[in-house]
Amino acid sequence: MELYKENQLKIYNSLSKSKEVFKTVTEGRVGMYVCGPTVYSNVHLGNLRTFMSFDMVFRYLLHLGYKVRYVRNITDAGHLESDAEEGEDKIVKKARLEQIEPMEVVQRYTVDFHEITAKYNFLPPSIEPTATGHIVEQIEMIKEIMDKGLAYEVNGSVYFDVVKYNEEGNNYGILSGRNIEDAIHNTRALDGQSEKKNPQDFALWKQANEFHIMRWPSPWGDGFPGWHLECSVMSSKYLGDQIDIHGGGMDLKFPHHECEIAQSHACSGVQPVNYWMHANMLLLNGQKMSKSTGNSILPGEILTGENSILSKAFGPGVVRFFIMQANYRSVLDFSNDGLLASEKGYNRLMEAVSLLNTLKTSGNSSFNVSNWRQECYDAMNDDFNSPIAIAKLFDAVKFINQIKDNKATITSDDLELLRKTMNAFVFDILGLVNDTKDQGSNKLDGTIELLIKLRKEARDNKDWALSDQIRDELLALGIQLKDGREGTTFSVN
Repeated sequence: MELYKENQLKIYNSLSKSKEVFKTVTEGRVGMYVCGPTVYSNVHLGNLRTFMSFDMVFRYLLHLGYKVRYVRNITDAGHLESDAEEGEDKIVKKARLEQIEPMEVVQRYTVDFHEITAKYNFLPPSIEPTATGHIVEQIEMIKEIMDKGLAYEVNGSVYFDVVKYNEEGNNYGILSGRNIEDAIHNTRALDGQSEKKNPQDFALWKQANEFHIMRWPSPWGDGFPGWHLECSVMSSKYLGDQIDIHGGGMDLKFPHHECEIAQSHACSGVQPVNYWMHANMLLLNGQKMSKSTGNSILPGEILTGENSILSKAFGPGVVRFFIMQANYRSVLDFSNDGLLASEKGYNRLMEAVSLLNTLKTSGNSSFNVSNWRQECYDAMNDDFNSPIAIAKLFDAVKFINQIKDNKATITSDDLELLRKTMNAFVFDILGLVNDTKDQGSNKLDGTIELLIKLRKEARDNKDWALSDQIRDELLALGIQLKDGREGTTFSVN
């Protein structure tokens, strides 16, 4: 029997602002769409947290036995600097600065994104469509919205008519809680605003000026799609008019997701998403991350230690464990002290998992493994509450250490259930990887390098006996030193 039938998952729905029992459009199947990266720079640490949160959601749904189609797009065109309607396309701007083709920028940072997510042990999505690969479909959706009288063309640009959409009984603002009057009051003067009927109308298609590199032919002239449109097109194409889950960062709730709802609802007549999920922001040392102030770090720099923020390099398992210790809807402060504390807890967890294969069994158990297992599921079923689930895992860590010290007992059946549950939650659901092996390797390398340094000092002092002793004893341990022009290297046999 599928686990999803045994466990009642509840998800916090940003639309209703409450936790709701998860019911899929199709029995046993989940369609999930997450707004992916705009590939004009290295993936941002805050974005990585968002994608990691939905990787955890993806993993848990798979673990429960759902057949999941997870779509995460690549935005490779039409994304303006202000995320509104003025400025220059971010990819085009980067291409101009580096004097390369826009698609070279796209390729470079798409590869970087995939490399980083692989290092942090992300599962790849089921489908990863690109905005430029769906220009035709975006033009067709615009035509459909125009045919329904909810969009209009001015000077080669097409805008969604928000006022008319609401006059027809719809609710632009249903997700963010904003109303049209507020939107009008808070709208800044935008490039091209004079050609719009209403200041809160948003672009479906923008006319490309003579300097705009990324452009496509359309019924309204050469131009490029508005940045909200691609997600409506790709989510409906691959998941249908009504999907189960749509995720993204909290910053996308308005205007991006609000506009998505309006566009999609205008075409299909149904609410496009049943459960809207939003991951919260990531701070760095208590402050918003900013390259201009130096309060910034890239995900890759955490792994190499080549940064001015952290005291050392941290493995991907430690970083992932740190992020999973906070609920995805909570603000998380990323700091050196926080990572150091998480590293200690992570090492304890991995040590306990490794002990599972060495424990002795008894005729009875002094720990209710079945109840503990259900508590782990109860935590994850409560809107993917990973910090509570981790706390439950550490209840098991304490028990495992007690068994090791002969202060607790466990039956063979309970040990098998404990082992299976620990491995499922630690590796399959939370997606942690065991970096402790790498840490051991690094410590060994450092120890050998220290001995090589001491041997060199002995040779410089003509202490040949000590020099030979270090070489011979290392050799006896299977470590061979090789002296060369540029120094001494070693190999482990």
